[in-house]
Amino acid sequence: MGKVKSVNDSPLVPLPTNAFVPERDLLKTPILETRHLGIDFGGLKAVEDFNLIIGRTEIAGLIGPNGAGKTTIFNLLTKVYQPTRGTILFDGYDTHEMDTVALNKAGVARTFQNIRLFNNLTVEDNVKLGLHNDIKYGMVPGILRLPSYWKEEKRSHEKAMELLSIFNMEGMASWQAGSLPYGAQRRLEIIRALATDPKLLLLDEPAAGMNPSETAELMENIVAIRDRFQIAVLLIEHDMNLVMSICEGIAVLNFGKLIAKGTPEQIQANPVVIEAYLGKKHGEEA
Repeated sequence: MGKVKSVNDSPLVPLPTNAFVPERDLLKTPILETRHLGIDFGGLKAVEDFNLIIGRTEIAGLIGPNGAGKTTIFNLLTKVYQPTRGTILFDGYDTHEMDTVALNKAGVARTFQNIRLFNNLTVEDNVKLGLHNDIKYGMVPGILRLPSYWKEEKRSHEKAMELLSIFNMEGMASWQAGSLPYGAQRRLEIIRALATDPKLLLLDEPAAGMNPSETAELMENIVAIRDRFQIAVLLIEHDMNLVMSICEGIAVLNFGKLIAKGTPEQIQANPVVIEAYLGKKHGEEA
């Protein structure tokens, strides 16, 4: 993991709980806090004592070897799985009674490790499906095509095109989603997640399958998304150049347990992290 310069300029500062958030988020309620989070599958503790705080405009990374439990964490945060123990606070509220739909309406959106698009629909219609939280007409105006329906359709079209412009995809609006190149499908999934108007965006391996130029563009766009929408981003990613370049705080998971938290510089120099990734102690000969 080579040392790279971060594009973020807000240093991490400590909280009374021994967590860290960017300085600009210090006086704001964290967008996400997990306390002793865990889940068991049968007798297997898949995640154990997971504690994390994310600032309201932080770009954070969750990394770890394959099988460490990273996607399980995302499934817990989005209530695909109900935790066996522990607490998840989103925007200061306990999510215990929420399901996936309620949490999405509250402001949590995600992408998936395996792309999930409606391949037979157009690019624009995929984005419009993400705008469901903002639809203001009911069933009757929709069936009868009343003026309120067309007004909302016009607004949805304009919003979809605005979101597609983030990745310069307006010209692909009428394309069938399944016909897009792989990298463009990844970008469309991010745009659809943004259409739900999230406060926290969870990205599961967003650079998977992208070439270096696409990855470089993605890095710039993740930062631009954070700045434009003033939201937090938590990403799982194996591309360490991407993680170390744009993430302000990084949590490292191994066998379902957090083994390190800190800045990119701290994580790159952490011997426990190096051992988890390389399978040997720091400084030990291969």
